[in-house]
Amino acid sequence: MARQFVSAVIVAAGNSTRMGMDKIFLPLNAVPAIVYTLNAFECAETIDEVILVCKDDHVSALREIIQNHNIKKVTNLTPGGSSRQESVFAGISLCDERATHYAVHDAARCLITSAEIDSVVRDAFVHGASSLGVPCKDTIKAVDSQNFVVKSLDRSVLWNIQTPQVFAKDLYSAAMNAAVRAGTDYTDDCQLIENISKRVHIVKGRYSNLKLTTPDDIAVFEEILRQRSDSL
Repeated sequence: MARQFVSAVIVAAGNSTRMGMDKIFLPLNAVPAIVYTLNAFECAETIDEVILVCKDDHVSALREIIQNHNIKKVTNLTPGGSSRQESVFAGISLCDERATHYAVHDAARCLITSAEIDSVVRDAFVHGASSLGVPCKDTIKAVDSQNFVVKSLDRSVLWNIQTPQVFAKDLYSAAMNAAVRAGTDYTDDCQLIENISKRVHIVKGRYSNLKLTTPDDIAVFEEILRQRSDSL
């Protein structure tokens, strides 16, 4: 079997509205958040290249960060689109022609580990489409437009979906083309696959694979990173 070539597309083009500042540059224990994300992919055995999708006016600053932190796998930086889906597609267009799989990740999930990345990538080698996720801990209610409970959902079959989400190239390309033809715009790449009636396998990740979103997250993220540093 020929060796698989995996291109990672890291999306860092969001507006960070709830954070109040560009969170990819937010210092976590004095290190920009994006560095933790890039380092995890740098150390992942299964990742061959990284395409970083960002705001146009962030390109210069990100190139400097990449150089200063000795990140070698980033082969391209490209401005994002007007939606997450457009940003991902922009990154996909720059992936190496040798790519057999695409790993799509949100830059704000900067607590991701290389072990988690390798786990979901290897699962995608088997299943074609895989995503990290964790079982829901809370009771989930469906509500109506006035916030009255309609029903309680069965927690045993509910998962919180994370990234990376990893897809075989041919499968993702078919799903991407279908979305373009239909004019649909998804916020989650697994939805692209579901839209063409294909199945996505979920790999159990860690609850610590959180998304940096609001100022309240900062102290939690810094403590997790300190604990990891102390255990090395």
